[in-house]
Parts: sequence; structure tokens; C-alpha cells
Amino acid sequence: MIALLRVALTIICAALVLGAALFSHRTAWAGSCCGGSGGTTLVMPKYFQDLIDMSFDTELYNGFWNQNGKYTLDPPGSDLRQYRLNLGYAHRFAKLWQASVSVAYVWNSNQYSGLTGDTDGPGDTMLNVWYEALDDISAWRIRNLKDLTPSIVIGPSLLVPTGISPYDNVHSSFDVTGRGFYRLDGNVIVTKTLHPWSASLTLAYGTYLERSVNEEYGRYVEPYHKKLGNRGSACLSASYIFYPSSAGDTLTATASLTQIREADATINGARNPDSGFRKDSVGATLAYSSTDHDWSARFVWNHAIREDGWGENFPCTDIYTVGVSYGFR
Repeated sequence: MIALLRVALTIICAALVLGAALFSHRTAWAGSCCGGSGGTTLVMPKYFQDLIDMSFDTELYNGFWNQNGKYTLDPPGSDLRQYRLNLGYAHRFAKLWQASVSVAYVWNSNQYSGLTGDTDGPGDTMLNVWYEALDDISAWRIRNLKDLTPSIVIGPSLLVPTGISPYDNVHSSFDVTGRGFYRLDGNVIVTKTLHPWSASLTLAYGTYLERSVNEEYGRYVEPYHKKLGNRGSACLSASYIFYPSSAGDTLTATASLTQIREADATINGARNPDSGFRKDSVGATLAYSSTDHDWSARFVWNHAIREDGWGENFPCTDIYTVGVSYGFR
């Protein structure tokens, strides 16, 4: 019994180094080099029937990690940027069930090794269904084991390739706004609040659906079947909730650590070496919520460490996000 209690307390303590902002919305883990954005993933608090969300991302590129994890600067004079407008809507269709959809529009602005490009187009679409498996027993202090109960939200998500991919009629990677593949994910979000602290752990694992390819960057090629590698991601964050006034509005500060892993792709069933990638990044969020919590606004900074070992085969970027959401009861 004591051993089980220790395991339970270890899990709770791990969760308590996480963040509350994820329970209302998650910023997309961007991979612009690999196809832009799928919008945000929305998860509503239980007291909302509907929620709308709008955010704008600015992603600035600062070099890249090669296949061996070595950080390399971009050529002199390079200026790579991507901007994304994300729109999301969530609806509660049963007491413990909700669904959401997020879409994005993407602008690319690039200067690299003498090449320039300014293009725009739709990003990929994200569809989600969530089941609220366990309620968070929100407390100010721990009086019994029940006060340690976290919330657990689980559900599948589907990435729909509505963006412009390398397999469309494009000239270069500068034109790309989508991955070009469907991806089905399984997700779990664990959240715990012990005022004024709040914490969340988000885990996702997904697999892409295989597709046929007969065009690459506007050139027809001999048809083949391609499947991107399975993707796993984890976000760990910690939040502190400030109460600026006695009216009930809140200001939440969050620190986070995010990891993304994607395995090598396969072509006609054979592994395509060095096509997978890895990225680790840190982040900070400042979010304001109105007295009745209907309105909220946020500023998010996601930062990739410009050092060896923090990524592989992936660009090193800073992502700045401003967003606002409104919930309907």
C-alpha cells in the first residue's frame, strides 16, 4: 500500500510541474519547414457549451540542426519567416464530450542563399473529439487524497491535409503550407490545480496514412507510395495564477518544455534514412482571463535553444503567438 501511495504521489508531483493554459487551448507545435500549421487544439473548461478562438503566430527561423544534432547557422543574409492566422471552434455535444475544429491560413516570407519567396495559402485542418474521463478536484490545500485527484481528458485527433504540400504544383519548399498527409493521433491531457499553482501534462502519439505520390514540387515523378514516420510529442509545463483584484479576474504565468519526435518516412515500404526529425523547445505564456472567465487573452513565446543536441534534422525557430478566446455558457 505504501509503495502504491509513493507511486501515486510521484505521478502527482510530476504533474505539478506542468501548466494550466493547456486546458483551455494548446498552441500548435509548429513545423513550418515540414508544412506549416494545423491551427490550435481546443479543449473547453466544463462550464462552457461553445468556445471560439483566434490567434496569430509569427515564426522566425534561426539556423537548423543537422542529422547529427549539430546546430548550424543559416547563410549570411537569410531571413526566413512564417505567419499563421489560426481560427478554432469547440462545441460540447454531451455532458462529458466535446469536439473542436481548427483551421489556419499561412504566409511565407523567405530570403535564403539568393532565393526569395513570398507566398500564402491555407494550412492544414485539425479535428478533435475529447472525453472528460476524470474531474479535477480543485483545492487550495491538501486535506485528503481526494484533493490530489487530477482531471484527465482523452481523445483522438485527425490532421486533414488542406494545406499546400510538396506534392502539389509548387516551385519550392518556400511555397509549402501543409504536410500533405492525413495523421491520426491519440491524446491525453492530465491537469491538476492546487491554488495558486496549476499543472498539465499533454501527450500525443500519431500515425500518418500512406498515400500515393506522382508529383514533387511541380514535377511529375514515377508514382510511389509514401508514409511519414510516426510522431510522438509531450508538453510539460508549470503555471502560477495571480489574482489582480478581488473581482475574480486572473493572470496566469506558465513555463513549459515541449518535445517532438518523428520517425523516418518509408517509400514503397522501405525506410527513407534521415527523413525523421527531433525538436526540443522551451516556452512561456502570459494569459489573462476576465472575472466571469468568458473572455481570455494570451501571449505565448516558444523558443528553440540554439545549441547542439536540442534537435535533429529540423529548423531552429522562435514562435510568438497572440490569441484571444470567448466561451459561451
